[in-house]
Amino acid sequence: MRNHQRFPIPATPMPQNRTRAAIILAWFLFWIMMVAVAVQDYARDDGTAYWQPILWETSSMLAATLLLLIQRHFTEHHDAALLPRPARWFALQFAWLPLYWTAFVPLAFGMRHAVYALMGQVYQHEAWGETFLYESLKLSVFVSLFFLIRFGILSYHQLLEEKLRVERANALLRQAQLQRLAQQMQPHFLFNALNTISSLMHTDVDKADATLIQLAEVLRTTLDVSDLHEAPLSTELRLAQGYARVMQERYADRVAIEWQIGDDTLACTLPVMSIQPLLENVFKHTVEKRRQLTHVTITIVRDADMLCVTLDDDTGTFAPSGKPGIGLSNLRERLEVLYGARATLTLSQREPAGVRAAMRIPCAF
Repeated sequence: MRNHQRFPIPATPMPQNRTRAAIILAWFLFWIMMVAVAVQDYARDDGTAYWQPILWETSSMLAATLLLLIQRHFTEHHDAALLPRPARWFALQFAWLPLYWTAFVPLAFGMRHAVYALMGQVYQHEAWGETFLYESLKLSVFVSLFFLIRFGILSYHQLLEEKLRVERANALLRQAQLQRLAQQMQPHFLFNALNTISSLMHTDVDKADATLIQLAEVLRTTLDVSDLHEAPLSTELRLAQGYARVMQERYADRVAIEWQIGDDTLACTLPVMSIQPLLENVFKHTVEKRRQLTHVTITIVRDADMLCVTLDDDTGTFAPSGKPGIGLSNLRERLEVLYGARATLTLSQREPAGVRAAMRIPCAF
């Protein structure tokens, strides 16, 4: 069974639960602050029964929390639709203020009267009319501030959720791009290899047979990595060296290839079939067009956290205005999708003769 390599697709981290936790934390921190202020004021007035200010604010918290939970039960499902339209979201929240005005005082003051009665005391307060008016105004300010805080938290988490959706979409798009490029690359490589064998069939059947065996090995390796976008250099070398042997059978007297591979590079990953297009470029534009021997040196080394792959030939000519072939265009596009600006692929003229192809990609292990 093959391992399928995929771009990491960000998972949605249950933003509703995180949002709810943040709102609950903000709510209780607010009431802890209210209790602390009430106790300080009570102590400043030389009070000694500290349970009283704690009761006043705790009863207010319990009553307000109950009313808030009722409101959230009936309005929470509107958040996603109304948050992009703040005026409508706030209108819906403020429409519930009459519930707070009518229910808060009976709930909070009922708890205070009950606890005072248990303590053998009487809870004293202003007339009920004044109490309703004062508590309603105070609660309206507190609840409105909390609406603002909740709107900020909900909007922030909705923004994060949207960002995650965009990242997932982009990851899936990059994955689809690479799949398309891989599907384009594999038949292109096979077409060139079969052309080579077809040419040999007319000149040297034994060599054609040996080349066909080499091609079978290359195709076997290709199948092993057909579902991957990247592979270790050790795997990529099986493909590239197999392709090089196939082409050397065809151009036995016209090309010599030397491999210089750093031992610390074999575990680095790089795009599947990324060295083969660079070799193909040498054969197509240099070896195939010349009769004298062409020396090709493939050097692969690490430079800090970068993998450097360099192909040098000693007879080619680089035409900057020339249109790149399918292999190089495909490779450039895959590098862009996989690594962005962190990877480079350049072709340059060597002195006194020859062409250098240099690919640099990130390698961290």
